[in-house]
Amino acid sequence: MMNRRIAFITGATSGIGEATARLLAKNNFKLILCGRREDRLKELAQELELITAIKTLSFDVRNQADVKKAIESLDSEWKSIDVLLNNAGNAHGLDPIQTGSTDDWDAMMDINVKGLLYVSKAIMPGMVERKAGHIINIGSIAGKEVYANGNVYCASKFAVDALTKGMRIDLNPFGIKVTAIHPGLVETEFSVVRFKGDAERANKVYQGFTPLYGSDIADLILFTITRPSHVVLADMVVLPTAQASATVVKKEVS
Repeated sequence: MMNRRIAFITGATSGIGEATARLLAKNNFKLILCGRREDRLKELAQELELITAIKTLSFDVRNQADVKKAIESLDSEWKSIDVLLNNAGNAHGLDPIQTGSTDDWDAMMDINVKGLLYVSKAIMPGMVERKAGHIINIGSIAGKEVYANGNVYCASKFAVDALTKGMRIDLNPFGIKVTAIHPGLVETEFSVVRFKGDAERANKVYQGFTPLYGSDIADLILFTITRPSHVVLADMVVLPTAQASATVVKKEVS
């Protein structure tokens, strides 16, 4: 019997990460679920352990030492990671750059860019040694188009796009696939975080049209990682039908 592939998912406790964990579990992947919220990790693991093998790691991707320690703690059974999903990310604030919060800027750059690098740095050497693996970085339409008041968030996602392209070039000699998926409006906890817990303001972002859901992106991820060995879906932008660009969205007026 063929060994089941191992997928390592950051930001697994909500949104795209959680939806992907559920879908991959149903499709015979072993999962390493990562996140900061241990209670949610434990709850998700208990559910998915009924159908697949699960390992959980609780750390903040911003902390390089904790990332390294957590990944090094994996035993030999779990170290051969086949798929890395760099999903952890956030947006903080929606302010013009001249009035933006430097704390918000730090949070976005530390999680969206440095966190992705820290996790990848710990996992890529094993893929290089085995000359096999697939890295998927979750970007954003904000990494393709800059919009008003998006400034630093857009910059962080443009960086994800550039890093993905750089990874693809540098890892090419080792047969490692690298993919970027850039979603438009996805209804997750994203806007609640951006608006500092203001659920009413966050909900208005998704009113008047049907947004993407975490499960939509999970479907793309599963499709991507199950292509034949000679095929890589390198770069994808996915939008809800109502969205034409970062700022153009057809909303029904009630």
